[in-house]
Amino acid sequence: MSTPRLTETSYIVLGLLEQAEPATPYDLKQRAQFSTSFFWSVPHTQLYTECARLAKEGLLDEEQEQGGRRRRIYRLTAAGREHLRSWRDEPTAELYELRDPGTLKLFFGADPAKLASSQLEAHIQRLHTLERLCEEVPGDAGGERLALDVGIGHAREFIRFWSSLLERS
Repeated sequence: MSTPRLTETSYIVLGLLEQAEPATPYDLKQRAQFSTSFFWSVPHTQLYTECARLAKEGLLDEEQEQGGRRRRIYRLTAAGREHLRSWRDEPTAELYELRDPGTLKLFFGADPAKLASSQLEAHIQRLHTLERLCEEVPGDAGGERLALDVGIGHAREFIRFWSSLLERS
């Protein structure tokens, strides 16, 4: 078998499955909604197709329910666990790709005062959500807790930035 082509979406599927297996793509979508989606957006349809692709690559075991909705249920294979472990162990110097509509509009001349109030409110809501999630995650949750801390830091910085724009106007 050839070496599978793995993307960040592949690793999201592998990592979420490691946390929640066995799981359906719908289960992964639900889990991502309150975890990885705060820092890496993946359309939910992509989770379905990626699960099927990784199963064909031998990285996931797939089982289909015989009755009911005939959902597909996935588990990591030994090869899937090994690829996930290798990926986690490899340091990265890559930076994130920021795709922020508010900043884009600001760049192209949107009225900072009008934009700032709506952006400020959105980032305050995001901060409250992340802080609530942080309270629910055990202190020994390691990477999950650290990722939430990064998100909280980003939200606070956006709040600082948009607040300063409001104060200037």
